[in-house]
Amino acid sequence: MNIAMTNPNSLPHLWKVLAIFLVPIGGGIPAGVILARKYGIGWPMMMFLYFISDIILACVFEPLLILFIKLGKNKPSMERLSLAFKAMVKKTTEHYGNNTGPFALILIAFGVDPMTGRAVAVAAGHGFISGWMIAIAGDMMFFTLLMVSTLWLNNLLGDGTTTTLIILGCMVIIPIIIRRFKNRNKIIS
Repeated sequence: MNIAMTNPNSLPHLWKVLAIFLVPIGGGIPAGVILARKYGIGWPMMMFLYFISDIILACVFEPLLILFIKLGKNKPSMERLSLAFKAMVKKTTEHYGNNTGPFALILIAFGVDPMTGRAVAVAAGHGFISGWMIAIAGDMMFFTLLMVSTLWLNNLLGDGTTTTLIILGCMVIIPIIIRRFKNRNKIIS
């Protein structure tokens, strides 16, 4: 695959891929990778577009996070919602341990999503720049893993739809299997 754009009219295609990468759930990754490949967009440009989608996410999510924190301090109903969110984040991230160092926070963003990674980074005292750098680092690692897996499987199968469905299925099933395996090992120990 060529790193450079092979289509002289590539700009509209870049926007299409970026739009798919902006889908806030993991399904946008394999679909965006398959679309980018269809338009001859190389993997470095795919990574750049995904990075841009993370920057856009940061600019949209951060004001919402700040608003949520401020409302949580003033309104009882928002305070209860904030406590429920904190409990959910704690439950989601408890298997990463109590360490809130950068590496643990990167793993949270990798294993959950960048918004949760950023929320936990705020709780750990990280500001806008360092918090989002941590969250984006984890998310870019996740993207790289899915991009490579999607490109490899698509080369093997030659069908973008089947590839996307298999990758999406793996994204749902593999974490469930890992959690069950870990829980079974906890019971045995």
